[in-house]
Amino acid sequence: MPLQSPPDASLPGLDQLRAIVAALRAPDGCPWDQEQTHASLRAGLLEEAYEVTAAIDAADDANLREELGDLLLQVVFHAQIAEEQGRFAFDAVALGIVQKLVRRHPHVFAGESATDSAEVLVRWEEIKRQERGGAAAESALDGVSPGLPALQYAAKIQKRAAKVGFDWQEAQPVLEKIREELAEVEADMQAGLPMEEELGDLLFAVVNLARKLEVDAEVALSGATQKFGRRFRGVEELARKRGIGMAGSPLEALDQLWDEVKAAEKSGVTAP
Repeated sequence: MPLQSPPDASLPGLDQLRAIVAALRAPDGCPWDQEQTHASLRAGLLEEAYEVTAAIDAADDANLREELGDLLLQVVFHAQIAEEQGRFAFDAVALGIVQKLVRRHPHVFAGESATDSAEVLVRWEEIKRQERGGAAAESALDGVSPGLPALQYAAKIQKRAAKVGFDWQEAQPVLEKIREELAEVEADMQAGLPMEEELGDLLFAVVNLARKLEVDAEVALSGATQKFGRRFRGVEELARKRGIGMAGSPLEALDQLWDEVKAAEKSGVTAP
């Protein structure tokens, strides 16, 4: 017999979820769940968020529903830990975002008007300033979370700087900056110097170019990585069919297989 009974199935789904998490964290609950902290759950929270975006990209409704549930579990779990410590409760989390949404949408809830999304964003920023007591931010970069994925963080920082005019007007100067940064990478390589800073500068410049071309760098890199993975698996399959051991083959031979897979993919014909 279980020590605890499942929650009442007649309750709304969110209430059942909260009851389950509380039961898992209870003294007679699950040892693993009892040990978790905000910090220990951090990686899982990020992973679940990425899995939600992957389901969106795949247009997979069944998977999206499941992944949203996993993400919701993370929110409920963090709120449960905070409530146990007397810091805040789930209802405070929910009420806080309700109040924020009402406050920041006066064109919906307070009789104001907004003609387009650009006007909505301007008003949103004005309301945020009012929430800070009317004081202007010390920096245009304030409020950008360093916890974002690096490509998104770079793009947001660049957009904030661009809002106050610190930006190239066209993409061509960004290309020149990329060439400059690449030359510095090459120079440091030849000198045997540490590479992290110069490589970071090069990546930052590439993100800047993506932004100028209205390309989401995060999405673009994810797509390129998936394409590499797909073609690499194709190389592995060709190697198996032809009895080629990849680990012992020269790079030139593997490149030939790669070219075959790439050509077949572009033509829509499976490589022999």
